[in-house]
Amino acid sequence: QVKFVESGGGLVQPGGSLTLSCAASGSIFNIYPLGWYRQLPGKEREERELVASITQFGSIKLADFAKGRFTISSDSTKTTVYLQMHILQPEDTAVYYCKNLQLGDEAWGQGTQVTVSL
Repeated sequence: QVKFVESGGGLVQPGGSLTLSCAASGSIFNIYPLGWYRQLPGKEREERELVASITQFGSIKLADFAKGRFTISSDSTKTTVYLQMHILQPEDTAVYYCKNLQLGDEAWGQGTQVTVSL
């Protein structure tokens, strides 16, 4: 069974950068396509929004709010996927999650908190 573990969150000042990591275990066919999601404060799990996604072939999609600021990539083993976030703003404050786009709620991990504040 595939498992996703997020890390790298923290407190950052507006305009700063963070790189999140998503460590995935299991078959590559169960890992991809992989998406980074976020749950904004006060929102429910069902309202998590897709931030970025990547396929096993490296095809990338970014949400409009992420374009020009965030990038998504995988390591050479394709078992770790990174979300590099730049020019962070307070509205980016959220818990960030990763999982296969095609899997259901059972695939959610614990997430990693990102707080953008002075």
